Amino acid sequence: MGHSAAHLKGGSLRFRCLVGSWRLDCRIALLLSLSCLTAGCAAVPYSFGTASGYRTSAELQDVTGPQIERGRPHAVIDSVGWVWGIPAKVVLLDRRVENHRIDSDTEAAIAEYLDDNQLSTVKVRLNQYHPGDDWRRLAANKSVGAGWRYTLGAISVLGETLIPGRIFGSDHYNPFTNTIHLYSSVSAIAIHEGGHAKDFARRRWKGTSAALYLLPGVPLYHEAVATSDALGYVLVTGDLPAQHEAYEILYPAYGTYVGNAISGPVPFGYFVGLIGGHVAGQLASRQLPH
Repeated sequence: MGHSAAHLKGGSLRFRCLVGSWRLDCRIALLLSLSCLTAGCAAVPYSFGTASGYRTSAELQDVTGPQIERGRPHAVIDSVGWVWGIPAKVVLLDRRVENHRIDSDTEAAIAEYLDDNQLSTVKVRLNQYHPGDDWRRLAANKSVGAGWRYTLGAISVLGETLIPGRIFGSDHYNPFTNTIHLYSSVSAIAIHEGGHAKDFARRRWKGTSAALYLLPGVPLYHEAVATSDALGYVLVTGDLPAQHEAYEILYPAYGTYVGNAISGPVPFGYFVGLIGGHVAGQLASRQLPH
């Protein structure tokens, strides 16, 4: 009886220690997520990009054609894509995320961003599936080394070809084709992807930078750069509703990357990062005038 009682007491103690450790880990993770989000604070004063500061490809410029193209609406395909995007809508608490019905305001926002930052070789696909042109752009993008283009670059385009973003994809920028793929009708998300394009336009070793993105933790840096640029741009050029939207959507989005980075050592780390992002976004948004 005494041994059983001691065993139970020891088990209870270990349980309390585990709970206490879990709570401590969560607090540390929350602080980490919030501190990492400070890297995504708005870049103020904002620095507009210039063509002279970019490393671009003349061959890519020649095949860019219309800089923004829109896929033809297709009720069945777009509805399936909308359903597939439900988890993203829930995570970011916005029904416009991955809705596959991009409005004119979002199109205008990314067009103005690219023009203001002189990003003339960037292609934007609004809910469009056009793999033939993506392969053509991959071959023409001589600003990325051939070794990277025909290895990781080819794999990335093959993935976009076999798993169409028109149905299964999420908003992203492909540095190997210098192409932004948009499926959400959210201006802040579009500008964020433009921030990635601007970041890579300035880099000399673009293929190496893209490869490093695949390493654990590295996306935090790249995403922080794009988030910072997008927020800085919106604060300079956007109206008050656009500024509130940017904080409330981009911080939680960054929080998902923090969550992925800490999900191994921290129990429920993904949700800690996500919640931390929502908290940080709301706090930043409330600092703006109403």
